[in-house]
Amino acid sequence: MSRVNLTEKLARFTSHWDPHVVADYNDNDVMVVKFQGAFPFHHHEDTDDFFFVLEGEMVMDIEGQAPETVRAGELYVVPRGVTHRPRADAECKVLLIEPKGVPNTGDPATAAPKPRI
Repeated sequence: MSRVNLTEKLARFTSHWDPHVVADYNDNDVMVVKFQGAFPFHHHEDTDDFFFVLEGEMVMDIEGQAPETVRAGELYVVPRGVTHRPRADAECKVLLIEPKGVPNTGDPATAAPKPRI
């Protein structure tokens, strides 16, 4: 494995809600993604959801709870089975770590592909 420059990787795409794999960690994908707008509410039955904000800020909406703002340098872990949605008024750059094969929407039929860059 070699060093990965996340700024460089993020500069290679402009799309939102489109995670890109930048590294492997055990049996997990390490990904970068850009958020803007709101992602649909969803949950993951078998895994927690890990978000580390690299730049900007996002809001995490958790069903039945007050929204929480997550800023650059902060992380947020949504426990498995909890219905949630990330959203961002302005573009936000985020690092995600999740087990290989986990659909980002919680449903393989609606999940975005995860290209490797």
